[in-house]
Amino acid sequence: MAVLRKSSYPFCSFLFLLGLFLLFTGEMPVTMAKVHSHDFLVQATPVNRLCKTRSTITVNGMYPGPTLEVNNGDTLEVKVTNKARYNVTIHWHGVRQIRTGWADGPEFVTQCPIRPGGSYTYRFTIQGQEGTLWWHAHSSWLRATVYGALIIRPKEGNSYPFAKPTRETPLLLGEWWNANPINVVRQAQRTGGAPNISDAYTINGQPGDLYNCSSKDTTIVPINTGETNLLRVINAALNQELFFQVANHKLTVVGADASYVKPFTTSVLMLGPGQTCDVLITADQPPVKYYMAARAYVSAQGAPFDNTTTTAILEYKSAACSAKCISVKPVMPNLPAFNDTATVTAFTTSFRSRGKVFVPNKIDHNLFFTVGLGLNNCPPGASNSSCQGPNGTRFTASMNNHSFVLPSNFSLLQAHQQGIPGVFTTDFPANPPVQFDYTGNVSRSLWQPVSGTRLYRLKYGETVQIVLQGTSIFTAENHPIHLHGYDFFIIAEGFGNFNPRRDTSKFNLVDPPLRNTAPVPVGGWAVIRFVADNPGVWLMHCHLDVHITWGLAMAFLVENGVGELQSIEHPPEDLPVC
Repeated sequence: MAVLRKSSYPFCSFLFLLGLFLLFTGEMPVTMAKVHSHDFLVQATPVNRLCKTRSTITVNGMYPGPTLEVNNGDTLEVKVTNKARYNVTIHWHGVRQIRTGWADGPEFVTQCPIRPGGSYTYRFTIQGQEGTLWWHAHSSWLRATVYGALIIRPKEGNSYPFAKPTRETPLLLGEWWNANPINVVRQAQRTGGAPNISDAYTINGQPGDLYNCSSKDTTIVPINTGETNLLRVINAALNQELFFQVANHKLTVVGADASYVKPFTTSVLMLGPGQTCDVLITADQPPVKYYMAARAYVSAQGAPFDNTTTTAILEYKSAACSAKCISVKPVMPNLPAFNDTATVTAFTTSFRSRGKVFVPNKIDHNLFFTVGLGLNNCPPGASNSSCQGPNGTRFTASMNNHSFVLPSNFSLLQAHQQGIPGVFTTDFPANPPVQFDYTGNVSRSLWQPVSGTRLYRLKYGETVQIVLQGTSIFTAENHPIHLHGYDFFIIAEGFGNFNPRRDTSKFNLVDPPLRNTAPVPVGGWAVIRFVADNPGVWLMHCHLDVHITWGLAMAFLVENGVGELQSIEHPPEDLPVC
């Protein structure tokens, strides 16, 4: 806390008493930010899906977990108690965590995990963000079932920049495995091969009535003729980008990743894991039932995937919709083909910021990061059972040919704050160690990355531009890249190899969208910019969890600035120890 000079105390006391007087006499409106306190109990719960019941890790016995609702400017306090048999952390996806990096949540990055039987209270304030975010586990593959919505409304007394909707409905798209997801990823780590694909997709935890044993529990979204409702769509799937569509209805996009956008109309959304989208839907069709459906977008050629479709039902409640129309099978949307990259590109390039934005022009760090998969040769002496990738290899992934390894004895933030040596280095390369034809035929000598825990150091307030370049090592694929602790502007995207002489002319420095998760197009690139004004250690990774498991990640170390307000807070007393 800043220290006041002694002579300033009487004046401050006067202002304090004046504020109390005005507050209680009603002479001026006072908006008080609230503190929302919640308890999360992480535990095993029996959950039945697809005719099977399995022990599932949940929060408060709910799948998905509870929806948290706050206003811009409010503070959240969430005490997480771990009664499961696995370590756990909770990440508040998209929350900027200004000076509260200890509450960000990625395991061994900003904290050590909450051990079974332990607890930890996350405390942070929402600052300048409105819209839809979400929370999820950030330990192994617990995110498959440990997640929920985080809704941020405008400050008390303020309103949306669009007409107030009649209803609001969060729609969380997810994936379901009949097997324990922790066992699925552990088997893949043992064998070196790809993990088993999911058995179903879900909307608000329900697969929908196109699957066996699911019809009675299909999610129902009510609407009345003439209403305009707000759908808060979240892709919480573990490893799959998803198309989403509502039969016979247009969707007006008004927000994404807790940032308002210039409204545009579309018939289909495509969200990568981690992304959110706020859309308005108007009940302007004949009053019957309509499927809301989601299924896979798959950009990697020949990759196995779950080719099923999850559904919810948009059900008109108007008097004109009689019992007869309620009993009729819902209308099905015509979803895009699983590999329809043209539709994806048309959608992702439609986003623009709604209001005036400041895009940094002077760049202190001009970075170029390759992102993609790789294959490691089978280690000497290893058994064939541990090298079940293509041609007897093991799958890996990397940024700039460096495959990220999490520490296990300290968190990166703890090691930085306490000056603990040997946990990480700060030599993550600003450019690829070797330049090559990134989206062409890549030499096999570049397929094996170097493993390590390397960070990139930034001074407080420096400006950063990153070209995120996809590669065709093993296979080209669309990668949803998420940066913790920051929003960033997506100023351009394209296909092929990024060419600074040609592609800088495509930069949008007027109204680019502000996001926290950027889709790097299959066989292409995206360019993002941000200001490093939040001190701490911040992970950047692919939000396909199988890819971060293989090492497609890095982290920024942002130094403290000058004074308390430019420095990270002290760690909480109950911060878990390793």
